[in-house]
Amino acid sequence: MRSLGAFYEHQVLPRVIDRVCGVGEIGDLRARVAEGLHGDVLEIGFGSGLNQPHLPATVRRVLAVDPAVTGRRLGARRLAASDIPVEFIGLDGEDIPLPDESVDSALSTFTLCTIPDVAVALREVHRVLRPGGQLHFLEHGLSPDVRVAKWQHRLTPLQRRIAGGCHFDRRIDEIVADAGFEVVSLDNHYLKGSPRTPGYLYEGVARKP
Repeated sequence: MRSLGAFYEHQVLPRVIDRVCGVGEIGDLRARVAEGLHGDVLEIGFGSGLNQPHLPATVRRVLAVDPAVTGRRLGARRLAASDIPVEFIGLDGEDIPLPDESVDSALSTFTLCTIPDVAVALREVHRVLRPGGQLHFLEHGLSPDVRVAKWQHRLTPLQRRIAGGCHFDRRIDEIVADAGFEVVSLDNHYLKGSPRTPGYLYEGVARKP
């Protein structure tokens, strides 16, 4: 479907995401999914740096990929307050400008729902991770509840149009596994206080063999 225009995509939507995706329980979940990250960390969907305050001291630097450069301005204070440097390396998760096996960890939060060809993007993450490196992810996706899933399928076309291509109905664990990762931990649950259609979460860690 056609987007609602470049201004909405690049100016309005990043501000909405900055507000909505950084409140309440989501901050606690971001901190939990960041546990164990270390070394050079590739973050796809960096946005406005909402994960930055939650990164452990074992992270040496963040290599950030995000198509919305507005997010960098929105997150300027977070980045300035962090001891962990951020290097913006690209705009497209489907074409990551890094050598093979060059990063120690990877992080994705509320991003895999949006990337147009998510399989290609995950293969890119797999390519640049060192053997044994881990992808930490926190995403919303398809619920096992048939009634919820029905509404997720029904509303996804509208959601894609108003939320930058976001899907309610992707099976995140299957997508990650299909890219060559071994899912070593997975916790599925509904976000407290959220409607169930957007609120079914996939929180986990996947390892590159």
